[in-house]
Amino acid sequence: MKLLKLAALTAPLILLSGCSDDAASVSLGLFTTKDIKVVSQQDPLISGVTCHISHIEANLDFADPSDMSIACRQTGPINADQLQQIDRSKSGEVVFKSSKSILFKSLKVRRIYDAPTRTLLYLSYSTKESSGSHHHALSTVPLYNTDAWQWAQSQE
Repeated sequence: MKLLKLAALTAPLILLSGCSDDAASVSLGLFTTKDIKVVSQQDPLISGVTCHISHIEANLDFADPSDMSIACRQTGPINADQLQQIDRSKSGEVVFKSSKSILFKSLKVRRIYDAPTRTLLYLSYSTKESSGSHHHALSTVPLYNTDAWQWAQSQE
């Protein structure tokens, strides 16, 4: 039974650490078990985009808070071949996911292509309602001045 409780407490931590690189960890104080974690994620199809996602990690709780923040930037070349591989529908596709509790809550990041503005949108959100809200945040990466700009213009 103790082994089962230990597994339940550590599973979310293991899942999160296995899918990203910690860029930063900031303690919220001496008398709390909560930290702000910042993870660095490279888009799996658009290798020239890196997102930094901050979230609260509550080490001794069954669920981490739903709040998060995201900032995505161009950190390398973005080309037409990469854009042709992505889901360009209005709902886009999930590109990152991490467990936030043993109760089926997760943090997801969805990439959406906004064709009229030739911009990549990265929407991070919690899959469970918390305090009456599905917490979410948005970051954008414009294609202007990238190798993909001409391709994006030709798709109109």
